[in-house]
Amino acid sequence: MRPEETRTVKNRPMSTIPVSERIRYRLVSADCRHHANDNIADFIEDGELDELQAEVQAKMQEVLKALVIDTESDHNTQETAKRVAKMFVREVFRGRYEKAPAVTEFPNVERLNELMIVGPITVRSACSHHLCPIMGRVWIGLMPNEHSNLIGLSKYTRICDWIMSRPQIQEEAVTMLANELQERVQPDGLGIVMEADHFCMHWRGVKDTGTKMTNSVMRGAFLKDPALRREFLSLLSNK
Repeated sequence: MRPEETRTVKNRPMSTIPVSERIRYRLVSADCRHHANDNIADFIEDGELDELQAEVQAKMQEVLKALVIDTESDHNTQETAKRVAKMFVREVFRGRYEKAPAVTEFPNVERLNELMIVGPITVRSACSHHLCPIMGRVWIGLMPNEHSNLIGLSKYTRICDWIMSRPQIQEEAVTMLANELQERVQPDGLGIVMEADHFCMHWRGVKDTGTKMTNSVMRGAFLKDPALRREFLSLLSNK
């Protein structure tokens, strides 16, 4: 616990406050946004993810109780709250709670300046409206320059997974991925295309299983040069 948290909040010692409230207190005190798709790893102390998982488990147990599910005699749901808590905190939403993956960067010694395409990368996310799965593929186009930092092929997958493992909407997810790659690689041009199935449509609502969503973000040369953009998109059409 940080030294400043030895104080009391609403006459309660900080040590008696649920971990979610302690983390939220730090975020609010720092005037830091904590939307569903924000990373808050810098505000989580060692050991607190275990506490957070336990808190989510207890509250998920109350959700099951409110749904009138008898988890005591139903062997199929006796461990459901525990499983769901682990899934949310450690798996499907871990991009909120873990720091960015370590990525080794290499200087562009050969001064590569030709179009590079990485993909398709399989991505899994969740709709922040209903917490239903978003399953899709991402393609990344890069136009490096002599000052760009090159990263290993597998690192693109790690960065995608880190960004996508949060509740969000697809349009914002692609923009966040573009921002992250732009900062790391510093290319002359960056293009990202994402195509995905949204289970908030397949599983509920209209239950339309045939509709996909495709969107893109174009930066730098991909935005300014129509020929480069056409080359990138035409190569994707063959994949």
